[in-house]
Amino acid sequence: MAKRTKKKGLELRKKREYSLRGKSLEELKALPLPELAKLLPSRIRRTLKRGFNADQQILVDKLSSPPGPKPVRTHCRDVIVLPNFVGQKVAIFSGKEFKEVEIRAEMIGHYIGEFCLTRRFEKHSGPGVGATRSSKFMPLK
Repeated sequence: MAKRTKKKGLELRKKREYSLRGKSLEELKALPLPELAKLLPSRIRRTLKRGFNADQQILVDKLSSPPGPKPVRTHCRDVIVLPNFVGQKVAIFSGKEFKEVEIRAEMIGHYIGEFCLTRRFEKHSGPGVGATRSSKFMPLK
């Protein structure tokens, strides 16, 4: 038994390199936008085919430049993550505050807003003062 665990411990695990439909991150960065769109799902393809609006284009230009010390702040949640955004930090507005997100390779082809939730689960406690008799009923667990 001890020999078996030693063998498992000695195995070095290789970190898997990211690929999207058989293309590495460097290959994805080299692709032009229409070719990249062919590798992505239909809704994303349609959005890329129509092009970016003015607000989206400003954010794309900021994220395409080299990363700065501060994250790029944005309210624009409907921008698609492109390969040249990888490594950037973005502060996305959740409706109440800006949440900082670092863009990774696995996020390519998703909307930026998917990584900053706008709703949070609120767990309620027991009934408070002034509650009616019917609302005070809580079954025993």
